[in-house]
Amino acid sequence: MNEIKNMNRAADNIRILAASMVEKAKSGHPGGAMGGADFVNVLFAEFLNYNPDQPDYPYRDRFFLDPGHMSPMLYAVLSLAGLMPAAELENFRQWGSQTPGHPEVDVLHGIENTSGPLGQGHAMALGAAIAERFMTARFGEWMAHKTYVYISDGGIQEEVSQGVGRVAGHLGLHNFIMYYDANNIQLSTKVDEVTSEDIAAKYRAWNWNVLSIDGCSVEEIREALQAANEEKERPTLIIGQTVMGKGAVDAKGQSYENKVSTHGQPLSAAGADIDATIRNLGGDPNNPFVLFPEAKKIYADRKKALRAWYLAQQKNEEKFRKGHPELSAKLDLFLSGKLAKINYSSIQMKEHIATRAASSTMLGLYAQQVENMVVASADLSNSDKTDGFLKHTHAFRKGDFSGQFLQMGVSELTMACIMNGMALHGGIIPVCGTFFVFSDYMKPAVRLAALMRLHVIYVWTHDSFRVGEDGPTHQPVEHEAQLRLLEHLHNHKGKRSMVVLRPADAEETIYAWKIALEENRPTALVLSRQDIVNLPAASGNRRKEARQIVKGGYIVSDCEGSPDVVMLASGSEVATLIEGAAKLTKAGVKTRVVSVPSEGLFRDQKADYQEHVLPKGVRRFGLTSGLPVTLQGLVGDNGVIHGLPEFGYSAPYKVLDKKLGYTGENVCRLVKKMLNK
Repeated sequence: MNEIKNMNRAADNIRILAASMVEKAKSGHPGGAMGGADFVNVLFAEFLNYNPDQPDYPYRDRFFLDPGHMSPMLYAVLSLAGLMPAAELENFRQWGSQTPGHPEVDVLHGIENTSGPLGQGHAMALGAAIAERFMTARFGEWMAHKTYVYISDGGIQEEVSQGVGRVAGHLGLHNFIMYYDANNIQLSTKVDEVTSEDIAAKYRAWNWNVLSIDGCSVEEIREALQAANEEKERPTLIIGQTVMGKGAVDAKGQSYENKVSTHGQPLSAAGADIDATIRNLGGDPNNPFVLFPEAKKIYADRKKALRAWYLAQQKNEEKFRKGHPELSAKLDLFLSGKLAKINYSSIQMKEHIATRAASSTMLGLYAQQVENMVVASADLSNSDKTDGFLKHTHAFRKGDFSGQFLQMGVSELTMACIMNGMALHGGIIPVCGTFFVFSDYMKPAVRLAALMRLHVIYVWTHDSFRVGEDGPTHQPVEHEAQLRLLEHLHNHKGKRSMVVLRPADAEETIYAWKIALEENRPTALVLSRQDIVNLPAASGNRRKEARQIVKGGYIVSDCEGSPDVVMLASGSEVATLIEGAAKLTKAGVKTRVVSVPSEGLFRDQKADYQEHVLPKGVRRFGLTSGLPVTLQGLVGDNGVIHGLPEFGYSAPYKVLDKKLGYTGENVCRLVKKMLNK
């Protein structure tokens, strides 16, 4: 009984800390954090394995928080565990603090993922759980670990939960343990006002092990976590019935629990009384950020147990390394992020092919030389040509993670979130593919990848209206402009948050893949469905010239002396500019053609190089199959851009090229018109 009493005291300590953080900041979400304190307390005090002296130890258990608004709960328990400086709790939501309003990945302080948009956190956790199975399949169960995730009513309701439930159950991820904080309260309503589904039945239908408990009971939480750890066939969902704002009272000492108002504002603003609540929970209102002696002892004892666990893990690792020196070297390579050397100049590549086909060739090469690459496709592997990779491996299935491919089914957002989770786990280079138009479904996860600076590679094919007969539902028009905004958005390291590459031919695709593989931030490859004529080689060596895409933009063809016009594009439009340049040259117009597969990389070059490629005072003409604004920053107000300012039409792509003016003849006509003005 004494032990349970002390555990409850530690949970109350978390409640007080969480409520006090929000109160001091005058913003935040106290209610859910107070209700969930019992679970995180038991998890961190008794089950979660990690090295307290090396929080980024690669074989640790992972804890992913899905409802980022419950960050006060996470920061409080991390403070008890000694991973988050206690002083940072008082700086909650303030400039420069380590405790932002929604958690941002910070492994050295115990935060595994950036969360906020509901649903993505548990989908990332699924990616980490898959990564763990990938690693153990290669290096042994000695490094096995659990992925725990905390989800709220909102995360369960988000559509991405459908994909997570289906995939985790289908793959039988017994290492994946999810706690659902079911408190029947949301930000503006009670849960039963918006849904009446049988959540337990839904997850059982997906082949999950489902346990329902009192989420405020130490004994029941403990028993459920033990049962989840012993499960060998299925992921586990623990449904914990909890109390929103547990322990909150008003000024008269009357209960203020189970109120919608305490979800998203300080207790005092919600109608409760913060001082009375702190006293009700056994704390001192004059010193709300104190750590209770009982809590300190629990977590000091846990730290001793964790150090013993780490020493045992070290012995397991030493035994593995001694018996498997080659595998040991491979493990170090995977975890280091370093790459095997690849001779790009000797790659055999067909000429005049679609860039998606060239990408397929590259993926076939990587399947044989990059052993820690995992490729996923949203039911399009034979069309986005990620099957170039699949031909050399096999897809994951329950009990077998020896392959390197994830067949996602039609589930683009879940796929993108899973890739983020794999990257967060470490040891894996995640790649995912679908049609470019469906990047719309992925953007929330792409944005988080950019914020977290994750090395995820996106293969987006069917990049323009040249999808043709599929019509405007499948023809991306505004997508490139939207995506390239992330090239202009800088991350917290002051770097462009993403690289977007739209190669102009098969040779550029080779080096676009090289860039993508060697980057340490998310990188997108935007690839054509239709064949593209290879660009001319002024030097006679197209492969060598294509290497220049590392600069983001370069001169493909030029004239003698100063040009009358600089024409620029990315992707298949560059070849169209080459056709137009030939006609302009015959008409006596001196032309330069520039390929700009990545405006971001180009803008990061020195000013003199940018001016060399795009000299000031020379009129510019841009050609894009997307919105004209896609090239506005490069062409400027003194030039002309021929783009597609409307939805496309259904017809064969060659017909569309003529109807929409994407021909050498029209380029010649438009440039002459511009120069004659």
